[in-house]
Amino acid sequence: MEECIIKSPLGFTKIVGDEDGIVSVTVLNSEEKITDIIPIELEDCTIQLNEYFEGTRKEFDLKLNPSGTDFQKKIWTLLKSIPYGKTTSYLELSKQYGDVKAIRAVANANGKNPLWIIVPCHRVIGSDGSLTGYAGGLHRKKWLLEHESPYKQQSLF
Repeated sequence: MEECIIKSPLGFTKIVGDEDGIVSVTVLNSEEKITDIIPIELEDCTIQLNEYFEGTRKEFDLKLNPSGTDFQKKIWTLLKSIPYGKTTSYLELSKQYGDVKAIRAVANANGKNPLWIIVPCHRVIGSDGSLTGYAGGLHRKKWLLEHESPYKQQSLF
């Protein structure tokens, strides 16, 4: 398993993966040493994340290999279908899944997403439009939503 640390506008970011795909992308709450030589298996991911932060990429095209239950993976697949610049609610996500009673399980799976930004869990908000919990911190969620859709988000918040 290869890993690297890159710097993003929201902090140091750790990328883990191998030839089978990207396993995790996490934002760190501490300063880390930036990786000098990016492993070849992680190069596309670092390039695409940098393009995202530069505003030139709206969709990721990466081989992903996260660990999770079948249910979690199904929810993460639904998350990937949320378009850039758009948001949805946990309720809408549970409706997409096919069971509105699964809203808590859907929210839990969303919170366990190991692929920060690439699987856009930051695009899920409360039904009332509020910024609900976010593993990376609400300040990062707000930044990401504004980065993706500045005019829409300024009018919401």
